[in-house]
Amino acid sequence: MIKFNIPFIAGTELDYINDVISSKAFQGNGKYSKKTSELLSTYSASKKVFLTSSGTQALEMAALLCNIKKDDEVIMPSFTFSSTANAFILRGAKIKFIDVDPKTMNWDENLIEDAITQKTKVLVPVHYAGVACDMDKVNKIASNNNLMVVEDAAQCILSSYKNAPLGSLSDFGIYSFHETKNIQCGEGGSIFINKEEFWDISEISVEKGTNRTKFLNGEIDKYTWVNIGSSFLMNEITAAFLYGQLIDAKAVINKRISLWNRYHEFFENNEFVEIQEIPNYAKHNGHIFYIKLRDSNVRNKLMLFLRECGIDARTHFIPLHSSPFGKSKCEFIGLDKYTTLDSNRLLRLPLHYYLTINDVDNVTGKIEKFFKEQ
Repeated sequence: MIKFNIPFIAGTELDYINDVISSKAFQGNGKYSKKTSELLSTYSASKKVFLTSSGTQALEMAALLCNIKKDDEVIMPSFTFSSTANAFILRGAKIKFIDVDPKTMNWDENLIEDAITQKTKVLVPVHYAGVACDMDKVNKIASNNNLMVVEDAAQCILSSYKNAPLGSLSDFGIYSFHETKNIQCGEGGSIFINKEEFWDISEISVEKGTNRTKFLNGEIDKYTWVNIGSSFLMNEITAAFLYGQLIDAKAVINKRISLWNRYHEFFENNEFVEIQEIPNYAKHNGHIFYIKLRDSNVRNKLMLFLRECGIDARTHFIPLHSSPFGKSKCEFIGLDKYTTLDSNRLLRLPLHYYLTINDVDNVTGKIEKFFKEQ
């Protein structure tokens, strides 16, 4: 079986975990949390980094720091995971979806302004498959309309926009380290606080609304509840596991990109499928390789054929505006020209660190066989 994903294991994670166990210091914000945050700060170019228990929690912390109030409006693509919207709905926001650019499956920046109203507060670009949105356009629109920007860079470690790391180009950025991501710790995430004006309040928010950080730094002799917050921090065992992964991050991404390139070489002139375009401003991290078939019928037939051949290929997001909750609580602005159509045609192919070039050739060979038999 050629599996769709096998979580990467560096091999050193247990050594760091045993060090935590020996130290008997398990709560978050300890030795390995600091070491891991420093590494992420290097990778992301963000000076203030917090580890969180999931990418979802990182988004929820971002929504809290944006000071979302009831009926504030937040604009994002519908082609994303539920966490992107949930984080803001939990604070009382109304979600406004816009259509995607079919070349990248990121939102179409040209549609943002049509969705802005007097109630709009935040823009949430989602860098799908580790490929950057046009952040110059996003930030210009945000600046012109006095809006905040939260980058959902869940899939984006070591991806960049014009050589600037994704997650560092807005007020807040988030990564996910779910086991499906290039670098993983089972469940985990991080949030990047990119503007110094939010540093103090972020330290309070991440410490359950207390000024505990000042206490730990010796600035006060006791700490107390001073604002709203939550238990966002990653525990120390998970941070130690993640530290072992991050040390090998560049090698992991390089391997994945080589596999991605092999797929791309095969499909770039294929008449039966469409593939993702990588804009000149974007450098991706080999997180996903997908193809788009003529329609959902062909997509589903190919997926079944590959499964019968021992190859696990998968669809992806069901657009949020077509989901039961999305229909009742959110609004799609403008035409749904591509979001539903292209999500129904999209098929992700196996891509992980343990895949080989021969495996990729096996997958592409089976796809070629499928079309010859049609």
